[in-house]
Amino acid sequence: MKKYDSVVIGGGVLGAFVLRSLRRYDISCILLEASGDIAGGITRANTAIVYTASDNRPGSLKAEMAKRANENFHELCNDLGVRFSRCGSLMVSFGEKGDEVLRKKLIQGEENGVRGMKIISGSEAKMLQPLLSENVTTALYSPMTGTVNPWELTIAAFENAVQNGAQAKMNAKVIDIIPTDEGYEVKTENDVFFAKTVFNCAGLEADKIHSLVSNDGIRLSIDGADFIVFDKYAPKPDMIIFHETENGKGITAVPTVEGNLIVDSPPREADNSFDTTSEGLDYIIENLNKVLPELDTKRIIRSFGALRPNPHKPDGRSIHSFCIENPSPGFYSLIGIKTPGLTCADEIGKYLAGFAVEYLSAKINEDFDPVRKTGDHIGGEIICLCENITKGEIISAIKRGAKDIHGIKRRTGALMGKCQGSRCSIKIKKILEEYNETL
Repeated sequence: MKKYDSVVIGGGVLGAFVLRSLRRYDISCILLEASGDIAGGITRANTAIVYTASDNRPGSLKAEMAKRANENFHELCNDLGVRFSRCGSLMVSFGEKGDEVLRKKLIQGEENGVRGMKIISGSEAKMLQPLLSENVTTALYSPMTGTVNPWELTIAAFENAVQNGAQAKMNAKVIDIIPTDEGYEVKTENDVFFAKTVFNCAGLEADKIHSLVSNDGIRLSIDGADFIVFDKYAPKPDMIIFHETENGKGITAVPTVEGNLIVDSPPREADNSFDTTSEGLDYIIENLNKVLPELDTKRIIRSFGALRPNPHKPDGRSIHSFCIENPSPGFYSLIGIKTPGLTCADEIGKYLAGFAVEYLSAKINEDFDPVRKTGDHIGGEIICLCENITKGEIISAIKRGAKDIHGIKRRTGALMGKCQGSRCSIKIKKILEEYNETL
């Protein structure tokens, strides 16, 4: 049996940051991921927005974490070598009801200490973003909103944790957790790990992992969302555009750090599938024509689906704050952490590591280095012409843990261009095969 101070279950953005934060202290830890690579679940599909605290109830844990995380995000990304754009945002409305929502969000944001927010007129918004509809009546301007690549962020945090001595095991699906007098036996299909503390960051499976230790009945329901992606060269807004409708949230348009524009739909019912729906895609196009009518939908290069977890109490009531449970000594569950979970991942990691420090009486790791060592990206033949990705970069990604073409995409950005891999996927698969044959 392999023994550790802490086991982290789940290799998404939360698991990666919990693992990294644990290594700030003299805590031996291992991450167990059910699939063959990290960042493959909820983390793989979202709007990648770094939020301010304007959407969070003043005094709440979410508001506190979101404000601190947003203000420190540039420094975090510098440490991890991750692209970050503080592009700002406009939340736009088209009538009196939406205008009132924006005014309330301004008041809430100001109570939470968000800097620079202000209400502007529709004409002022159009001056800032000429692609906006002339029918916009009011906009809430927020200069502190930003965007990041969620794959880059997760992989970077994970790699930095490993560089600081954390361990990880892929294809390690947890099937049972047995409490003992000294901690927990965490069983996978092939191994047993002992840990004094366990951190459940299992994403869509978090409620099932939680139920192995607790019978408190907290469960997840799953929402879906649909996304479309425009090519890099399509005219686009250079700020995030939030759309407030008469019935609440509409579409969100995000200029990514890669140069694309992604647009999402509001939440919809889902069946745990990442497939898109025709209804969701139709909704996006219909509302794009209202909000950003000059966007050329012929420049759309792909679509994808996302899943979003929602925690519920046994009686069905929704849990609106971050659901962080401690049902048993040394066992901590993150259940249904959603917006602003990506924004707050580092803060959540530090928060949970604080519990571990107290429980384990752990000392600071004086050798912890928050700066990720990225290594050399060697050149060579350009394999992905759209994104200018070389053979050397692909081999580097394989050495860093990419097991398949999806892992290559998340680590390099290959296959993300206008052709969506039609010209390079065969070459990349061949490099994977050749490299694996030499191991």
